[in-house]
Amino acid sequence: MRKMGGRVLSVASECVPLVKTGGLADVVGALPGALAAHGWQMRVLMPAYPGVLAKLDRPRARAREVWASNDLFGGAARVVLGEVAGVEILALEAPHLFARLGGPYSDGSGDFRDNPERFAALCWVAADLAQGGDAAGWKPDIVHAHDWQGGFAPAYLRYRGIAVPSVMTVHNIAFQGIAGAERRAALRLPPEAFVPEGVEYWGNISALKAGLVAADAITTVSPRYADELMRPEFGLGLEGVIAARAGVVQGILNGIDDAVWNPETDAAIEPFSARKLALKARNRQELLAEFGLGEVPGPLAILVSRLTHQKGIDIVPEAVAEFLAAGGGLCVLGAGEPWAEAALQGLAARHPGRVGLRIGYDEALSHRMFAGGDAVLVPSRFEPCGLTQMMGLRYGCVPVVSAVGGLADTVIGATSASLAAAAATGVVFHPVDALALRQALRKLSGLYADSAEWGRMQRRGMKADFGWAASAARYAALYEGLKRG
Repeated sequence: MRKMGGRVLSVASECVPLVKTGGLADVVGALPGALAAHGWQMRVLMPAYPGVLAKLDRPRARAREVWASNDLFGGAARVVLGEVAGVEILALEAPHLFARLGGPYSDGSGDFRDNPERFAALCWVAADLAQGGDAAGWKPDIVHAHDWQGGFAPAYLRYRGIAVPSVMTVHNIAFQGIAGAERRAALRLPPEAFVPEGVEYWGNISALKAGLVAADAITTVSPRYADELMRPEFGLGLEGVIAARAGVVQGILNGIDDAVWNPETDAAIEPFSARKLALKARNRQELLAEFGLGEVPGPLAILVSRLTHQKGIDIVPEAVAEFLAAGGGLCVLGAGEPWAEAALQGLAARHPGRVGLRIGYDEALSHRMFAGGDAVLVPSRFEPCGLTQMMGLRYGCVPVVSAVGGLADTVIGATSASLAAAAATGVVFHPVDALALRQALRKLSGLYADSAEWGRMQRRGMKADFGWAASAARYAALYEGLKRG
């Protein structure tokens, strides 16, 4: 059947290259370009945080006010159409909601108290655009909401009687957008919405649940995560909701931008390829120097991550001690919870010359780390998809991952069978504890000592296709089914 194509309104709180706190932004920024090949025009509706409008294509941003209101959750607001890196952006300018110092969701004192209203406003505008289109006549055929910040969009479509199909994508179910029941009216939800089959969640309101129960289709960012979310240890209270809607749930694996993440053309590194893998050694030496490390005869591991319990940071100091003593090295880049930062600072202090640490995030440095590292550690307790392991594979940086979510979907663990079949691309461990990670690092060191096998694993990973083509085709097929329906 010929693909019909159409228009999609993507509703998200962040988008590369404008605003990024995690993988959500990468996905939101990559999907529009990937979908264009299938005839779908996607525009991203997101908040105009400070500095966002200045980063847009300025002539269009000045000229194209496409929606306005004098009262959007307590103040005047407008939407301007602009473009950045080939992505069409509908930027919601609402100073009373988004003109704040700090990050998208918090400042130095914690989360913004009115976050539910801030992102409900974004979703309300999405429903307005779905109902009547913008001032220039652009009207979506599909509304695609991302995580809890987009969760009220499918709910508003339902409660306002707007007949536009919606998709709800769960990037991380741990963040659910909880608000007190007393805020129902302020969130412009009708009384009938506050029921167990609606937005009610243990006496409160959950923006994510609102989207899950109202959307016409639900996606997760990997097939395994779709299955995991029906189990209590992964569903985090929403497993029943996911299970009840299992018929409309599917996992579509995220991809990476293989033009940005390309070791042959990456301007941040000394270029190399699967055919010229020996050139990767230059990047290794430069990375050791950049982090002030001495000679590392064993594998040089990297850790590029948010420093949180979810990411398994608490098991790293204990697990890597033996690995470091045996000749391994570790370079860490990340920021997060104070205890995690302190634990890694202590690790670096105990192992000078073998552990390097940078607190914060630096995109260019992350490219240099993947290029120079021998292995990348991803010991997450749960990982909806994960892009880090894909970036590692692309750069010949062998992943050491826990057997959860998208990590298990994308890394083929080194076993006697997978090595004999010439299929292994990394090391996979389970359960997520210090002993299992320590054993995985022993295996890593053994593989690294066999230079021929190590090179074969690196090349297999570098040749794997983790671009957006296949995933975009699945999203396009989903949209087409909803549009026909």
